[in-house]
Amino acid sequence: MDTDQLIRSLAADNAHRAPRVGAMLTMALLVAAPLSILIFATFLGVRPDVMTAMRNPFFDMKFAVTLSLAIPAIIVSLHLSRPEALMRGWGWLLLLPVGLLAVAIGSEAMMAPAMPMTMRLVGKNSRVCLIAIPVMSLPLLAGALFGLRHGAPAHPALAGALAGLVSAGLAATLYASHCTDDSPLFVATWYTLAAALVAAVGALVGSKVLRY
Repeated sequence: MDTDQLIRSLAADNAHRAPRVGAMLTMALLVAAPLSILIFATFLGVRPDVMTAMRNPFFDMKFAVTLSLAIPAIIVSLHLSRPEALMRGWGWLLLLPVGLLAVAIGSEAMMAPAMPMTMRLVGKNSRVCLIAIPVMSLPLLAGALFGLRHGAPAHPALAGALAGLVSAGLAATLYASHCTDDSPLFVATWYTLAAALVAAVGALVGSKVLRY
C-alpha cells in the first residue's frame, strides 16, 4: 500500500469513528446516569425548600454553571477523540462557566449581603460538596472513558481530564438540587475543587485506558 492510499484509508476510518464515538459516549453516559442518580437519591435527595429556592436567581445559576461545564466538555472531548485534532480554538468553550461565575459573583457583590463573605465562601456544605460530586461522578467517568475509548485521542491524559469534567459537571448538576449554599462564591470555590479532583482522576486513568 502506497502512502496516498494509506492516508485515504486512515481518513476514511476516522470519518467512521467520529459518529461512533458520539453514539458510544451518549449510550455509556445514559447507562451510567441511573447509578449516579441512585447514589444521589439514597444519600442526598433534593433539598426540602426547592420550590422556594427556585425563586432565587443564584439557585438557578448553579445549574447554568454546571451544565455550561458538562456540555462544552462533551463537545471538546468528542473533537479531541480524533487523532489529528488540536485543542487550539476549542479551549474557550471551557471558559463559559468561568464567565458565568464572574458575572454572578459581581452581581452578588452589588447586592446588600445577606451574610458575611466568609460564610458565603465556606457555606454549610463544603465537605459534603467535596465528597458527593466526586462520588456521583465515578459511574459517569467510567461511562465517559468507555465511550471515548472508541476514538483515538492523540493526548489520552487530556481526553481523560475532559471526561472528568463531563462527569463532574453532570454530577454537580445533580448535587446542585441538594445543596443549600447558593452563593456564587461557594460554587466557584467548592464545586471547582470537586471538578478539578475528578478531572485529575480522569487524566490519570485516561492516560492509560485511552492510549492507542
